[in-house]
Amino acid sequence: MSQVATKRPVLLYTEQTPNPESLKFVTNRMLYNGTAEFKEEEFAREWSDLAAALYDFPYVQKVYIANNYVTLTKEFNYSWDNIMLKLKEFIKEYLQEDKPIIKEGFAEEVARIEAERGVSYEYSEDDAETVKQIKELIDTYVKPAVEMDGGNIEFKSYHEGVVTVIMQGSCSGCPSSTVTLKSGIESMLKRMMPQVKEVVQEMG
Repeated sequence: MSQVATKRPVLLYTEQTPNPESLKFVTNRMLYNGTAEFKEEEFAREWSDLAAALYDFPYVQKVYIANNYVTLTKEFNYSWDNIMLKLKEFIKEYLQEDKPIIKEGFAEEVARIEAERGVSYEYSEDDAETVKQIKELIDTYVKPAVEMDGGNIEFKSYHEGVVTVIMQGSCSGCPSSTVTLKSGIESMLKRMMPQVKEVVQEMG
């Protein structure tokens, strides 16, 4: 008796994020092993069929794809009540048809852009050990919590006690991310590493 291969159904649910303009669409599929942020339509059309298709909706302002979820940031003059179901159905159908998500070579392209812009870690040789500890603390304690909210945080630079981080996904431009940054991340780093005086963010 021949086995008929049946497609595993796509399950999709939404989660609120601290940013009222962003919503996280979580699925039971691995979409992309890493983080892919598309803040401009042009970049999306070049590197991600899914992000490009989402940009076809007039109310989609930013697309962020990571692991098993997509975080969408909407134009502020639309209400989620009116657009959430359309987006949910669209993503579900798109994934059900196994259409491409992120193009080959994307991670390399991002690394190239970052190196060009100097995002690749900025700190002096003397601070290398301090930076290593800061990055470990961010990766261990901060990243998992931020990812649950549909965002991402990356270490950017360290200079004279000031840590600069980049906020992505739902955290970028979110009113509460500043609070999280100051009361959560900054106080934790200061407590564990007395040489840290301040944490500031650069919008991703």
